[in-house]
Amino acid sequence: MIPIEDLLRFIREDAPWGDVTSETVVPDIACRAVVRAKDRGIVAGLEEARRLFEHFGVTVREHTVDGRKVAPGEILLELDGPARAVLLVERTALNIVGRMSGIATRTREAVDAVRAVSPRVRVAATRKTVPGLRMLDKKAVVLGGGDPHRYSLSDMVLIKDNHLALVPLPEAVRRAKSESLYRTVEVEVETVEEAVIAAGAGADIVLLDNMTADAVREAVRVLTDRGLRERVALEVSGGVAAADLAGYAVTGIDIISMGALTHTVRNFDVSLDILKGAGTVRIP
Repeated sequence: MIPIEDLLRFIREDAPWGDVTSETVVPDIACRAVVRAKDRGIVAGLEEARRLFEHFGVTVREHTVDGRKVAPGEILLELDGPARAVLLVERTALNIVGRMSGIATRTREAVDAVRAVSPRVRVAATRKTVPGLRMLDKKAVVLGGGDPHRYSLSDMVLIKDNHLALVPLPEAVRRAKSESLYRTVEVEVETVEEAVIAAGAGADIVLLDNMTADAVREAVRVLTDRGLRERVALEVSGGVAAADLAGYAVTGIDIISMGALTHTVRNFDVSLDILKGAGTVRIP
């Protein structure tokens, strides 16, 4: 669960000295409101929205839960409480739900496209997230049915091209493996030959970066012929678009990771509407 302090900093960013409009215009009354979906897809971020509203004294009734499919017009949350609190949290909550639902929806679309041709292949995210939003973005990927991949540089060893510009591939893998047997070691490669070297050096995962589906298929064949395929998991990454998913999924790899899941997000449209006639009760 994401700490409430991490969520409250979004409120502090949006209202560092309070919500001057609501505090000036709106009397000290209670209201009822609903949060509705205006798009079709996988909803996410409702837990975070609920916790924010509740922190400011708003009672929340959930009409659905994160990870479910929703349709336009469907009520997601029902709110009862101080009108000023509802208005204070409104945009922050909608931004969270909109972004997370957009990520979850795109992830589910990718997962469905891959599973249709190869059920065992997993779709994963990357570290290409907006600073400060990674935990929300990764959670949204999981709610969409994807794999979050590593959360940070501390999670696992991933040897990339800039590491290999400084240390030869076999030496880099040897150093990583000698540090600890409990850390997964992944190596990013760009050719079939590098894939063979990485697998032979003892990498746990070989990431085939920016390689065509034909090149990936050839890498799988060569690794299999040399008895190395079963030693490693194979990941494809690098500019993978939705149209490419099926073609990569049938090459014999294990994972497709997509930065686009989190770095190019289409916001899922949601709205908050205060119900007319409900804002008439003055708070004691």
